[in-house]
Amino acid sequence: MKRPPHPMPDFVRDALEDHGLAAQYDARPWYQRNDYLGWIMRAKRADTRQKRLAQMLDELRAGDVYMKMAWRPRRGGHQDDGSGDC
Repeated sequence: MKRPPHPMPDFVRDALEDHGLAAQYDARPWYQRNDYLGWIMRAKRADTRQKRLAQMLDELRAGDVYMKMAWRPRRGGHQDDGSGDC
């Protein structure tokens, strides 16, 4: 299944840079980065978007959580870049 790519909103990019988490975000698989953006932007209310953004930042800071689930990056493995060429 190919997921449609979600554009990076300026407020998310700014938050990643302000919190020093851009590298942690970029290190996540494409599907996680895309899911986070879609999930944040589907919120109708601004306060809900901010709450979801804060959760994403906390999970990136922790490094081993994705959408409140335990997550471990692949060791030396290939990351999904969304191209479908896994």
